Amino acid sequence: MKIRVALVSTLLFTAGIAVGYAAQKLDPSLYSGKSKEEAARSLIEAARVQAGDGSWERIAIGRLHYLGGAKAEGQAVFDDVLSKKHEASDEYRIGRVYCEAGEWSKAKPLFDRYVRENPKDEKELAAIGAYYLLNGDRATAESLFDRSFKIAPEVWATVAAAGAYLGVKPQE
Repeated sequence: MKIRVALVSTLLFTAGIAVGYAAQKLDPSLYSGKSKEEAARSLIEAARVQAGDGSWERIAIGRLHYLGGAKAEGQAVFDDVLSKKHEASDEYRIGRVYCEAGEWSKAKPLFDRYVRENPKDEKELAAIGAYYLLNGDRATAESLFDRSFKIAPEVWATVAAAGAYLGVKPQE
């Protein structure tokens, strides 16, 4: 019984430290006077604590790693998010990161799954259509635009479609 109490007390204390750390203001010593790489690493670590278990927040951190030159670390974050129960929007967000990295072959299956699971999301259907158009598949793009516009003519969907014809990626 004493061991159990000690274990629970230790866990609560540790959790309290993490919550307390996340609630603190970020100290300039995390980034001031450090190299860009050191500053980024310190701030990413602080963001990890702030993110907790939030999938969108963790994907944002994975994006920094992936696009910032530490692809393996970013991929590990994405794999962890996708290995657990997650929302379709998590796949969409990771797909956007792959598009930013110029990796359409990795983004496409995530987008396709999103479209299957969210057939009435007019804004994202158009955005995914835009990514198809930007990657040379006009027929699929226009099919997705048609589906989007039949659901509801929504300004952000229209902007995403128009932008793709001009070579402009959808706005995040």
